[in-house]
This record gives sequence, C-alpha cells and structure tokens, in this order.
Amino acid sequence: MLDPKLLRSDLNAVAVQLARRGFQLDVGRLSSLEEQRKVLQIEADALRAERNANAKRVGQAKAQGQEVATLLAAGENLGGRLTGVDEQLVAIQAQVADFQLLLPNILHASVPEGNDELANVEMRRWGNIREFEFLPLDHSAIGERMGMDFEAAGRISGARFVVMTGPLASLHRALIQFMLDLHIREHGYTEAYVPYLVHREALVGTGQLPKFEADLFSVRGEPGFFLIPTAEVPVTNLVRDQIIAAEKLPLKFVAHTPCFRSEAGASGRDTRGMIRQHQFEKVELVQIVKPEDSDAALEQLTAHAEGVLQALELPYRVLALCAGDVGFSAAKTYDLEVWLPSQQKYREISSCSNCESFQARRLQARYRNKAGKPELLHTLNGSGVAIGRALVAILENYQQADGSVLVPTVLQPYMAGAQLLNSI
Repeated sequence: MLDPKLLRSDLNAVAVQLARRGFQLDVGRLSSLEEQRKVLQIEADALRAERNANAKRVGQAKAQGQEVATLLAAGENLGGRLTGVDEQLVAIQAQVADFQLLLPNILHASVPEGNDELANVEMRRWGNIREFEFLPLDHSAIGERMGMDFEAAGRISGARFVVMTGPLASLHRALIQFMLDLHIREHGYTEAYVPYLVHREALVGTGQLPKFEADLFSVRGEPGFFLIPTAEVPVTNLVRDQIIAAEKLPLKFVAHTPCFRSEAGASGRDTRGMIRQHQFEKVELVQIVKPEDSDAALEQLTAHAEGVLQALELPYRVLALCAGDVGFSAAKTYDLEVWLPSQQKYREISSCSNCESFQARRLQARYRNKAGKPELLHTLNGSGVAIGRALVAILENYQQADGSVLVPTVLQPYMAGAQLLNSI
C-alpha cells in the first residue's frame, strides 16, 4: 500500500510515477473521496468537541444544583448527530482504503522504462549453451518415458497437473532438498515450515488481494481460506503486526511449499508439459530488512537464486524488468530465465523483487530505528528456485541421444549416487 500521506500531499506526483507502469490513477475520484473524508472529519471533530463541552456544562450545572434537562437533551442530540457523521466517515474511509488497495507500488528510480516484456533489459548471462549432435526433445517427450504422466493427472484432477513416479519423482525430491541445503548452509537462511492455507487478510497483506482474486484457489468454509500461490504469502506474514528489534535484522527465511494458481490469465499458454501448472513446488526466499539495506539485499537475494542454477550448471540470463512488466507489489524486479533447448529460448525460472515498504505498510511490519521510533520494514522475495521448471531444464539440457538423462553432479548425493536416469 502506498503512503496515505503521500497521496494526500502530492497526488499528481504519484499519478506520474504510476503512469510509468501504464497505470492510470483516477485522481478525480480519489480527490473527491478525500475531500468528503476531510469535510466529515472536521464535522465529526466539531460535534465531538461540542458534545464534550456540553457534558462539562452538565457537570457544572449539577454541581450548582441547576436544571440540566435542556443540557441533557442537547447532549443526546449532539450524540445522535455525531453517530450519524461517524457512520458516514467510516463508510468514506472504507472507500478510500479499498481504492488505495488497488494502487500498485511506486517503481524504483533504476527500473528501465518500457511497456511490456520486450523492453526488459538483459543484465548478464551465465553458462554455455550446449550444441546437440541430435535433435533435442522437449521435457514432456523425455519425461513420459520416465514416469511423467499427464494422462493419469487428467483423470485425477484435469488439465495443468502432472503425476511423476520412479526416477522423476526422486529427481524432483532431490532438487528440493538440494536447494534447501544450499540456502541454509551456504546463504544463511533460516528454514521455515508454514501453512498452505491462509486467511484473506494474509493475501491482502502481501498484495495478491483484492486485485488478483481470480488467480487464487479459495476454499469454502468458515473462516474463508485460500490455497497459497507462493510461500511468499505465509512467510512474509510472519512479521505481520510485529515490531522487530533492529539488532535481529535482516531476517532471512527459506521455505519449500506447494503453490496453487488458477492461471486465470494463461488460457492457451504453455498447455503442454510442466511449464504452467495449477499445482507446483517452489523453494522461496524472503528477506526482511531495514529500508537502507533493501537495494543491496535485492542484489544478494538474486545472487542466491543464481547460485542454484550455477550449481546445477544450467545456462541462464538475468533481466531487469521494465516499468510495464514489474509486478503489482514490487518496486524493482530481476527475472532469472533458464535456457530450454526444445524452445531455443530462455524461460523464467525465478523472479526476485524488492517490495520496499509496500507490503510492510499493509502488514504493519515495523522495527525500531535509531531514535527508538517504529518504522516500516522493507520486504523482499524471490524463487530460489521453481522446482518443476528446474526439473524441466535438467531434462532438456542433460538429455542424451539414447533417451537417458545425466544427473547433475551436485544432485547425485541426493539420488543415492545415481549418475543417469533411464527410461522406464
């Protein structure tokens, strides 16, 4: 959520900043709501002051033995009028709050200009793209020989699900364990186990709601639950309504969870294979830091995600997302894209974002600054990395002419020493 003080003091400047994203701020609507709020607030304050003054006069009159019926009637009248104005004020404040919840974050000054992914800026590449002596297959063709079963998943759950058995299930599990170990032992993260069902308020706190409800899976019942779209939601909510001691910062969490997404806006996209699923696994990195440290924390977090791909020896590139492609809650984002031979292009495998104080303001997540006053934290998150897409990249980049797949060296200890995956 944007700073309400900024919206009140320099609304036109905010509109200019949001226009970088292609977001048109309805200045007139917000100004009108704010003007109504001010008028009602002034009226409520005046009525409250008059009611309090009248109550004081009642006390004085009683002390002097004077008649107070008229004063009491006036007090009742003032109280009734104040109740009505307060109700109007609450209603207007709710409209202002609802409006503000739909406003995206202001972008970091370093974010490149541009309207869509075509304007994203490549920052660097790592690894050598393999030259095949045979026509490489896509991961679905390779995986179906090894226990990747989309037909069985369709019978169970429908499209955009997968069943994996045998060596692929083992490879999937090995990737999870390897990534957790790397981030905990080498990158200094604390492992977190978190709920996979969250309340609406948790998703409002991290920015998925109210704007992106169509992308979520809701669960009927009281209280209302949603399946998490990413571990970012429950992990970032660990600091909800908290004031963290400055000496405990930064907080660095890593969590492995399933993720559930409706892919409401992905009709017709990546319908084959595991690239875009309703259910997938991810190892998520979250950092909670002081404001002055968040720029450096984004570079560090991104490097940690890159470390996974480097250890797996998978070619990738890093993109700085342009203004029109940065996500709703983020001020700045780097995407990591891994090379897929079957598509002859890089595909996203991680997105690393600095949300600055946007989520913290919604969550009321704070720390005490040097002056001892509560100040909003900055929150960061990134995939470290998506398990299914890492598996896809391994199958395609490590495939052999005979249909087998080499196991990356770093994963072999997690696969009981296996060096090769063979077709079932």
